[in-house]
Amino acid sequence: MSTQALGAGLPGKVALVTGASSGIGRATALMFAREGMRVCATARDEAGLTELAREMPPGAHIYRALDLQDVKGCEALVAEVDTHFGGIHVLAHIAAYLKRKDLFDVTEADWDEQLDVNLRSSFFLNRAVGKTMIDRKISGSIINYSSSSWIIGPMKGSDSYVASKGGVVSLARGFARQFGPYGIRVNVIAPGQINTPMQHVDNDPKIVAEAAAACPLRRMGEPEELARVTLFLASDNASFINGATINVSGGLLMY
Repeated sequence: MSTQALGAGLPGKVALVTGASSGIGRATALMFAREGMRVCATARDEAGLTELAREMPPGAHIYRALDLQDVKGCEALVAEVDTHFGGIHVLAHIAAYLKRKDLFDVTEADWDEQLDVNLRSSFFLNRAVGKTMIDRKISGSIINYSSSSWIIGPMKGSDSYVASKGGVVSLARGFARQFGPYGIRVNVIAPGQINTPMQHVDNDPKIVAEAAAACPLRRMGEPEELARVTLFLASDNASFINGATINVSGGLLMY
């Protein structure tokens, strides 16, 4: 299936993409732009955003540095994007933070940072974008990112991260119920092991290889494979999908 068919109804619409400097967020921002969407690409890594801007197809795109621990900054960015483009049709909230540590070495600061970046930001971004869509009478799509570990449970020092990602699923279901009557769909993508920079940070290459081998497809996924699922959920093709958590793990997780 071509991405043109996959992205039905998206040309000309506005997308806010977090985590756009690398990995899945970067692949998604590029794919949205190739579909003719206007994109606000945001991430903490300004150098990564500059590099992304060089590769984006021509279009009325904007790039903004954002620390997801800054709630007021998140809400201000949503207001800026709304004013700049005259509405927001898609939120692809992909950014995440994982700090691998043994259970007994996790500090309060480690816990807070991962919960802030992964869960707290999801609440305030979803709420702000949903309110904007309601005010502008836009039947939009909000796509959050969890992890297959929300069901499997933590492995290899990811306890705080997994707790935050389980929260994202519960949070999104609540928003799906509240925003659904306005035609706004809220869904979650739960990736398995994906070949992104985060996958390799503080991770033993042997463990990475073992994770790939444990997948029935005997490999890790690539960012573009997740971007295509994000594109589908944003599009008119997913018009009756709401409150779902889409498993994209190559069979590592089955349910």
